[in-house]
Amino acid sequence: MAAKITKHMLLGDVAMQYPESGEIFFKYGLHCVGCHVAMFETIEQGALAHGLTQKDVDKLVQDLNDAISKTEKKK
Repeated sequence: MAAKITKHMLLGDVAMQYPESGEIFFKYGLHCVGCHVAMFETIEQGALAHGLTQKDVDKLVQDLNDAISKTEKKK
C-alpha cells in the first residue's frame, strides 16, 4: 500500500480528511491540530517546532498511515 499521508501535508488538511489522525497527533504531543496555524504548517514543520526529531516525524507519518489503513480495511 502506498502511503497516503506524507510529512509535507498540512496538519489541518490531514486532521480534517482523516479524523482518526487526531489520536495519533495527540500521542506525539501535537495537541494543536485544531489551531489556526495547523492550516498553514506541514506535519514535519509542526512536529519539529514541538521538539520532535526527524526520526520521530518519520514514525509519526508511519503511524498515521497505519491508522488510516486499518480504518479503510474496516469499511
